[in-house]
Amino acid sequence: MVGTAEWTTQRERGSAWVIRMVVWLALRLGRTAMRAALYPICLYFMLVPSHWQAASRVYLPRALGRKARFADGWRHCHSFASCLLDRVYLLHGQSQLFTVSVQGAAIVDALQAEGDGCLLFGAHFGSFEAARAAGRGSGHQAISLVMYEENARKTGAVLAAINPALAVDIISLGRPGAMLAVRDRLEEGHLVGLLADRGLSDDGGVRLPFLGAPAAFPEGPFRMAALLRRPIVLMFGIYRGGARYDIVFETLENSQDVPAAMRDYVSRLERHCRDAPYNWFNFYDFWR
Repeated sequence: MVGTAEWTTQRERGSAWVIRMVVWLALRLGRTAMRAALYPICLYFMLVPSHWQAASRVYLPRALGRKARFADGWRHCHSFASCLLDRVYLLHGQSQLFTVSVQGAAIVDALQAEGDGCLLFGAHFGSFEAARAAGRGSGHQAISLVMYEENARKTGAVLAAINPALAVDIISLGRPGAMLAVRDRLEEGHLVGLLADRGLSDDGGVRLPFLGAPAAFPEGPFRMAALLRRPIVLMFGIYRGGARYDIVFETLENSQDVPAAMRDYVSRLERHCRDAPYNWFNFYDFWR
């Protein structure tokens, strides 16, 4: 019988091979041809029952404020597939393929002008890579990512499969010295990014009102910000269809007050979900 760790490794190797094949096709066929291929792929996922479909059906009515139709599920699926495809081009430095507007960049500029790093809190919403690319294009080259150890290992494997030449500084939470590493990066002026809407599976989190019902959000990222006494800036890369992205930076108030910061974060995430409902990519029952 295959052990859990070995099975995970085998799955990652297979996934890496698939990713490398997709990357090879994407870079040679171009974005227009690859986007055409998304239609039959999305049709397959719409017609074959899956956990993705179930999660989408739970989420969409909450965000839309009405019953979700087939067209809504299609847009949700196509938005996710588009963001995944665009990640290939963004990680290969082809940002000229996209029309990107940036709101609130002055917030990060002001912090970096003082020589300070800051914590960038995102979510499994839209394209974190589009937001990172916008930061690099604005001269913010020093960007580190903080992830729980399992996600850090998987993300490192995915990034290596997409672009082996890409150097990404990933800090694994749960390891000794992780907090010190985050502190050091911040003192060096890094932008330290993490997705603050999902925690470890054994972390019950704090249940807060979100899209009409309580949902669990991890407390750890906000406690880290309070402990390090650093400002929190929200960062969302919102996919608007076609080749358009809106990058939004917002200051999170009360970053030293953990309960208040969490409520503010959840409230803002809810607002963005209602504004751009098809950008939500937490494909499990978030309210369970």
